[in-house]
Amino acid sequence: MITIREIDTFIVDIPTIRPHVLAMATMHHQSIVIVRMRDSDGVEGVGEGTTIGGLSYGEESPEGIKLAIDTYIAPVLKTCDATRVGAAMAAIGRGVVGNHIAKCAVETALLDMAGKRLGVPVSELIGGGRVRDSLPVAWTLASGDTARDIEEAERVLAERRHNIFKLKIGKRGVRADVAHVAAIKRAVGDRGSVRVDVNQNWDEAQADLGMRLLEDAGCDLVEQPVARHDHAAMARLSAKHVIPLMADEALHGPRDAFVIAARGAARIFAVKIAQSGGLLSAHAVATIAQAGGVGLYGGTMLEGGVGTAASAHLCASLPSLAWGTELFGPLLLTQDILAEPLRYADFELAVPTGPGLGIALDEDRIAFHRRDRTAPALHVVAERA
Repeated sequence: MITIREIDTFIVDIPTIRPHVLAMATMHHQSIVIVRMRDSDGVEGVGEGTTIGGLSYGEESPEGIKLAIDTYIAPVLKTCDATRVGAAMAAIGRGVVGNHIAKCAVETALLDMAGKRLGVPVSELIGGGRVRDSLPVAWTLASGDTARDIEEAERVLAERRHNIFKLKIGKRGVRADVAHVAAIKRAVGDRGSVRVDVNQNWDEAQADLGMRLLEDAGCDLVEQPVARHDHAAMARLSAKHVIPLMADEALHGPRDAFVIAARGAARIFAVKIAQSGGLLSAHAVATIAQAGGVGLYGGTMLEGGVGTAASAHLCASLPSLAWGTELFGPLLLTQDILAEPLRYADFELAVPTGPGLGIALDEDRIAFHRRDRTAPALHVVAERA
């Protein structure tokens, strides 16, 4: 049996290029958890676990992700065959409840190792394999300033980097937020799609008003306007408005996907590998959506290069991706942690083609941004006797 011999889990803190304003927090940096493993054959894999705004967004924090991997997941891994990813993740699932982002980081590293061992990209190990080599990528306008957001949109349009724009709203009153969105849509016109993400910050009455006004403003979709648990409100809003409602925070794996699709509570799913608990669970979420007639969108937790590459491999395997993706995370950071950055051009992201994730870490930048500012030797995991 090929076993996991070494594990290193650490946090890197990287500043953002500008304040990133969400309904629940303003981000000035991103904290990324990296897990690096090596098996008994010497094959190395890397994964990432990233969340948004510490604990203001969800139940997992960077520090908690690292603790879950080091304290609870690593001991389970030492009993598993490193070549059997599904079996290893099932064993982890039996021993660790929740902690989807930590599980995603570990599964990503295992899939990276599996792809390298077989000499194929991770996307060929998911579902029926890769069906596309590049992905449309949205850019989030989240400075909170209308003029600045218009200037930013014009710049990335001119660079042919993005022609899909998602606006973070929900901090101001509904009408003020809609006026902000409408001004940006007027500036962009037919050159790009404009969408909004409320991050659960409206009640049903506010969402009812907001969705009506946003449709009139030319907005294409509204992401998670109400609380994630309020499926009844989501269903009523979806049935009432032409503008589609996209579920995001409400989706934490296949069970949520089934309930939301069955209730007609959303017409689009933002599929995130982190919230789903890994690439394999995210693929199951997408399969349920497609069976229920729900559109797909590749979501992000503002991951760095590792998590973004993993998400790209998942999205490359989905038969339908009508609403594109927002896998722009590395572009929001002042430094890229990959030796060769992911390639964004002509409004799309190229999916890596090398074995595994098809990426390598920039060790110097990792060492500089590593929170502990040290690079201890990989933790050796004892083999099962």
